[in-house]
Amino acid sequence: MAPRVNDVLRLCCEISGHDQIKVAVKNSTKGAMVAGGTAFVCGLLAGPSGIAFGGVLGGVVGCWLTSGTFRPLPQIVMELSPAQQQKLYDDIVAVLGNLDWMDAAQLIALVMDKATLQQQVTAALLNYITKELRAEVRYRE
Repeated sequence: MAPRVNDVLRLCCEISGHDQIKVAVKNSTKGAMVAGGTAFVCGLLAGPSGIAFGGVLGGVVGCWLTSGTFRPLPQIVMELSPAQQQKLYDDIVAVLGNLDWMDAAQLIALVMDKATLQQQVTAALLNYITKELRAEVRYRE
């Protein structure tokens, strides 16, 4: 991983850890497959009424499976694929503008010292998480 990308990821982890942000990444495809599969199997076993029963049962189970458990955002950030990390990096660097830094510690210090910049980086991070990962965000428990 490129050093500057790593610096920005560490910044994202620091900010989200400081604000105690947690996210639940939902997997709606898994829920849809469970609901459809259950309806199909019940339809084969019991006919039209089985489809109705299977749809309801599968929908409930699918909802439960995709409700997601909340995990700390720094953990999610570090588990992103290289392509996702690059996209997040691009989004954050767009906010940072022409800010120059030598390492992650300096970048974190520069951003944390400026409340407006910190808020902009947080907003860009949360925008990425909600739009790209379709995650639900929760602050401090």
